Amino acid sequence: MSKLSDKFGIETKRLRMRRLTLDDADLMLSVWNDPAFIEHVGDREIYTVEQAQEALINGAFQLYEKYGYGPFRISLRKDDQAIGICGLFRREGYDDADIGWSTLPPFAGKGYAFEAATAVLDYAHHEVGVARVLAFISAENLPSVGLARKLGLRYERMARLVGDDEDVCLYSVTHG
Repeated sequence: MSKLSDKFGIETKRLRMRRLTLDDADLMLSVWNDPAFIEHVGDREIYTVEQAQEALINGAFQLYEKYGYGPFRISLRKDDQAIGICGLFRREGYDDADIGWSTLPPFAGKGYAFEAATAVLDYAHHEVGVARVLAFISAENLPSVGLARKLGLRYERMARLVGDDEDVCLYSVTHG
């Protein structure tokens, strides 16, 4: 279904995915300020391109350096239009990678997040060598709960991430 197009990219039937760069600060600004992202993930309080670039340097780029994985920019193969992100993260207090995704509102509900997340799970298991992948999802985020289940992730328990004041659902899938 997906193939590794180069060391840091993935292609699927409809999508291209690659590591984020500083040129993706506008995309991340849109993702972080999407009302659904703020409601279900949190308000990152990032309002400028400069703040987005700094957050990329201190977030995604650190994941790439430390773990060899992180979020991917998702774009449409037909025109390279950026539509969101999907990738692997690492939360403080947890030893396993976790998958996260966010598509911009005009692209939600079209199967892009499922296509991207399926490719990321395949990448995690076969390219990075990660056996167990977690997902932290707000119980009220029904589209993401449904997507996690469709991807084969199973509910484990409620969990609280470091720095958060509310519990979220912890899902996981183990390969192999």
